Amino acid sequence: AQRDALQKALNEIAPDTYEVVLGLKHAAPMIETAVNELAARGFQHIIGLVLAPHFSSFSIGQYMGRARAAAEPHGITVTAIDSWATEPAFVEFLAADLRSRLSAMPANTKVLFTAHSLPQRIIDAGDPYPDELRSTAEAVAVAAGLDSWSSWSIAWQSAGRTPEPWIGPDILEVIDSFAAQSASDEPIDGVLVSACGFVADHLEVLFDLDIEAAKHAESHGIAFARTACVNANPSVMAALARSVAAL
Repeated sequence: AQRDALQKALNEIAPDTYEVVLGLKHAAPMIETAVNELAARGFQHIIGLVLAPHFSSFSIGQYMGRARAAAEPHGITVTAIDSWATEPAFVEFLAADLRSRLSAMPANTKVLFTAHSLPQRIIDAGDPYPDELRSTAEAVAVAAGLDSWSSWSIAWQSAGRTPEPWIGPDILEVIDSFAAQSASDEPIDGVLVSACGFVADHLEVLFDLDIEAAKHAESHGIAFARTACVNANPSVMAALARSVAAL
């Protein structure tokens, strides 16, 4: 659906100029398969748009690295949109939904901006991923009219099950810390999650948040909700199409 929406938006900008194809990292059609098929059809240039807003060498960097490695033997050039963390249409999409849902939450509700955790060693090596997430959170908070740190913060989710440490705090730990404030003068009665690191409804959203985190909050008597994912939102897809066409 995202591919089709991007294709439609690009056709409106420049008819018969772009062809949008899928290349996946962990499932078919794989990145290498997509590149080889484009080469067989005579394409000479690829623009890589990874459907994750925040640059990390572990995510977007790997996608683009694999695309370039597959393209090089064919003499195909590759350019990339490395980050769209503060794309105005993306920020406004999140902010508008956040404002709407916040109006139905308890007065003392904390907004959590979340993204997929990564191994700590990657961050220790200087990866910009946490700063990328913070740039989105700050932009959305301003657009939604949130107070600074008192009304929102950042949490991480969906860490891999490996022995090494992953970046935190994990969202479940954060919910526990909110529950511990219940006896304070300013108890937190609600959690509204903006899973801005994800742009489609999938396992890390539909289970890790909608089931696991929601039940965790409920066990503490804390109201829980999350904002919508971008999926194939026309405004965001049109904005991404403009970014592609500008290259």
